[in-house]
Amino acid sequence: MDEAWINRYRKQLVRSISPQFLEEIICYLRRLDLLTAEEAEQAQEASSLPEQVRTVVDLLAGKGSYASQSLQTFIETTNSQLYLHITVYEPMVQKHLESLQSYYGNGLETGPLQRLTNLLLVEGLTDVQQKEHDILQIEATKGLQNVSKSIPLEKLFLPLSKVSIPPRISVTIGVAGIGKSTLVKLFVYTWAKGEINRDIIFVLPLTFRELNTYEKLSAEKLICSAFPHITEPNCISAGAARTLLILDGLDEFKTPLDFSNTVVCTDPKKEIQVDNLITNIIRGNLLQEASVWVTSRPAAASQIPGGLVDRMTEIRGFGAAEMKDFLDQMFLDNKDLSGQVLHHIRANRSLHVLCTIPGFCWICGSSIGYYLKHSTDQPQETTGVPKTLSEIYSYYFKMALSSDWPEKPRETLRIEQAVNSKKIVGSLGRLAFYGLLKKRYVFYEHDMKAYGIDLSLLQSSLCSQLLLKEEMQSFTAYCFSHLTLQEFLAAIYYYTAAKRAIFDLFTESGMSWPKLGFLNHFKNAVQRSLQAEDRQLDIFVRFLSGLLSPQVNKLLSGWLLVKDEYNSFRSQAIGFLQGCLNTDYAISSRAVNTMHCLHEIQHTEVAKVVEEAMKNESLAGMLTPVNCSALAYLLQVSDVCMEETNLSNCLTYNVCKSLLSQLLFCHNLRLDNNQFKDNVMELLGSMLSVKDCHIQRLSLAENQISNKGAKALARSLLVNRSLTALDLRNNSIGPAGAKALADALKQNQVLLSLNLQHNAIKEEGATFLAEALLTNHSLTTLHLQKNAIGAHGARRIAEALKQNCSLKELILSSNSVGDNGSVALAEALKVNHSLQSLDLQSNSISSAGVTALTEALCSNKGLINLNLRENSISKEGGPAIAHALRTNSTLRKLDLAANLLYDEGGKAIALAMKENRVLKSLHLQWNFIQANAAAALAQALQSNSSLASLDLQENAIGDKGMAALSTALKFNTTLAHLHLQVASIGMAGAQALAEALMVNNSLQILDLRGNSIGVAGAKAMANALKVNRSLRWLNLQENSLGMDGAICIATALKGNHGLTYINLQGNRIGQSGAKMISDAIRTNSPSCVVDV
Repeated sequence: MDEAWINRYRKQLVRSISPQFLEEIICYLRRLDLLTAEEAEQAQEASSLPEQVRTVVDLLAGKGSYASQSLQTFIETTNSQLYLHITVYEPMVQKHLESLQSYYGNGLETGPLQRLTNLLLVEGLTDVQQKEHDILQIEATKGLQNVSKSIPLEKLFLPLSKVSIPPRISVTIGVAGIGKSTLVKLFVYTWAKGEINRDIIFVLPLTFRELNTYEKLSAEKLICSAFPHITEPNCISAGAARTLLILDGLDEFKTPLDFSNTVVCTDPKKEIQVDNLITNIIRGNLLQEASVWVTSRPAAASQIPGGLVDRMTEIRGFGAAEMKDFLDQMFLDNKDLSGQVLHHIRANRSLHVLCTIPGFCWICGSSIGYYLKHSTDQPQETTGVPKTLSEIYSYYFKMALSSDWPEKPRETLRIEQAVNSKKIVGSLGRLAFYGLLKKRYVFYEHDMKAYGIDLSLLQSSLCSQLLLKEEMQSFTAYCFSHLTLQEFLAAIYYYTAAKRAIFDLFTESGMSWPKLGFLNHFKNAVQRSLQAEDRQLDIFVRFLSGLLSPQVNKLLSGWLLVKDEYNSFRSQAIGFLQGCLNTDYAISSRAVNTMHCLHEIQHTEVAKVVEEAMKNESLAGMLTPVNCSALAYLLQVSDVCMEETNLSNCLTYNVCKSLLSQLLFCHNLRLDNNQFKDNVMELLGSMLSVKDCHIQRLSLAENQISNKGAKALARSLLVNRSLTALDLRNNSIGPAGAKALADALKQNQVLLSLNLQHNAIKEEGATFLAEALLTNHSLTTLHLQKNAIGAHGARRIAEALKQNCSLKELILSSNSVGDNGSVALAEALKVNHSLQSLDLQSNSISSAGVTALTEALCSNKGLINLNLRENSISKEGGPAIAHALRTNSTLRKLDLAANLLYDEGGKAIALAMKENRVLKSLHLQWNFIQANAAAALAQALQSNSSLASLDLQENAIGDKGMAALSTALKFNTTLAHLHLQVASIGMAGAQALAEALMVNNSLQILDLRGNSIGVAGAKAMANALKVNRSLRWLNLQENSLGMDGAICIATALKGNHGLTYINLQGNRIGQSGAKMISDAIRTNSPSCVVDV
């Protein structure tokens, strides 16, 4: 051991030491006094990990042989694997790194790849992922993954916590075109540059398309064949160097993995069947110490038993910003075109959802971009912006065909295309179709020759748009640019061949029962699609249907199709597809796909009728099996369901059962007033319990749900990970139902809002919920109004509030809480500063209760909204409320409507408002307040700068009170809403108010309904409206305006540009007068909505 060791292995040390091990080295060297505190700090402050290691090495190199020997000894004794790597394997590793950097860094752009640096952690495959075609998965889930945690790419193979271990078998799933191979490329290149996972010595990226070229391999031969520069494979097979084996594209493997019949092999030198080799590696019989990372489309990933997978991740699709960036990259030289393409994609919900897949987004963007560039040049050929899948792919093919020989004259182009393009497409189509049937997505040169494909023709630009070519040392592989391109080509081949074939085309040998005529072949394809368990023919059948549409025929006639030939088949094909829907109420994704076929063939009548009924909320009584299929389809694609899926008052048990698989993916689902009983709750509970469930908000209000149904829902809450809001108002779950839900809340930490209004839960039910609030840390909103919980129930909830810190909104209105319950809640408010809204409306609270509550407000720092409407607060309660308003600094909204404050209480509150600087909304409706209190409030408004809304309706403030408020409005700059309905205001009050409106610039909403301002008041208001620019909403309903007054208002609006709504109903102007006034207002102010 000498000083030369540290210099000889300087590069290896800098490249190989991890952050954690560097910390250990520095601590060790500090203990030996080989590094001073200043030197250690100097190393740790270096800009990057390699620089930190380099600093330590440089410092030690200058301190003699003892320092070099100490570092060598420490590494050798504490991390023998790293020592072996540094001293023995490094030359081999260096060649490996150079090879990977050269191969994987070629053409890798970092901009569009940010999406891949965070993967979603998922708990196994969902039913949809295991059973459905990739496109159907995206459509069903609307392109949005379920709520999942994410994991950064650099932590993909690290433990999730300090007490866990790194995963040995990791599986990353993603639909076709999502970027799985790009992810692998990004990871390998980033690792090879030393930026991530420095503890991994060897990363061995392999593809299943490579493995397809071998029949037998040993574990060591597998490594040596793919990586000839690794001359010592035993260091990997023996576990001497930490290794990550990447197996990319399980869905492309020619042999299904059979883990149940694996022949065990533990000898790394023994050659066995390749599929057997893979299963032994995954099971841990071979390369036991190596980590394995498999990427796959979801359905193929189900071949690997869940018990063998330590970590499963999923690649997410594009978000809105990423889709825009991607299209901008596609059309770098034309940002306007990029914007137009994005606009068209967003306007079509189905396409927008599918464009979350980068591979599909490329095809869709290219097609729409091609259409937009050429639609003005050739208007006679314009068929409208592509909307269906078949139209998108027809434009893509037209684009590919058009760019095949761009330098030749158009006449020559058409002749050559007619010959060569048909030949290429025909040959590739046959390959695509039979590849689809055999689930083969990668093809080799011998496959091409077997299907009569001239390899020289594959060099054309047409093929470059359709095929990807991968050349390796020992083979050349081809695959279609995207799975859907293979399916479209397969459909074109089948469509063309079906017109002349006499045997079943699904039997490649031709030995089958005769099938004469295109329609028989079409029916055969549809029936096979409906019967296929793996659903892999669904998109093929959509394309086949689309080829019968007039639009697609117009696009491809003369190129790949015969003009107008669809006429003889289309109507019968439509009839057959509709016949497939007339079965029963067992609506599945098969029925939905049949609806997609009808959409592709441009027969949308059924869907339009059901969609219109959804818009009008008139589905009741019209949900036949066919309409149910249309509804299931619309749940995926209709904009009507974008924000909310409202299926209230239209579903029965059978219909609901038939739609479960589609309802799973409705984020905001309303099923109110369907007379649902507990048996439906069993159905919905099972739906909420599955992994696929995406429902976030579920409303079941006004049904017939009892405690049994509540228990079924509660069981689902124990496992559900998506539901954040559950509305059960106006049912009959009772105390037992409340207990079941409360028990679920003790474990559920996802639900944020629970509405149990009017459910007869009583004191007992409130007690159970209070117990849940002690342990639940997620619920933020709890509605318990009209449940007769009484003072005892309120006390139990109050006790829970002293500990609960998550609840933000609590509604206890109409519960007979009384003063005793209010006192308990007040005590809770003294220590709870997280509750923001408390509703105690209609609870018989009098002076004692309000005194306790207002005392609590003096110290409370969290409450923003307090509702004490419809209680028994007398004028004696006014000073207590006033004291709280002077002291409290958080309350923004106070509702005291329908109490007994009178002028004395009103004046006390008004005086406090002179000092209060935080309250924004004050409701004093129906409190027997008169002119004096109104005058006091007006005085407060002259200095108050926070109040934005004041409600004095149904208080007889009269003209005197109105005049005082009007004076205040001339100075006040914050009040935006003023409600003065039925306030005994006459002509004089209106005139005073009109004067104020001429100078006031803040008031936006003014409600004067039910007063008597008359014609003179109307004229004054009309003059004000000519000047005022802030008012947006004005109600003059029932004010004795008469025809003259209404005409004055209507005329005034010609000069007013701010008002957007006015109500002149109930002013005795007659039907003909109402029409004249309405027409005049629409003429003078078109943007103003008028009710006359």
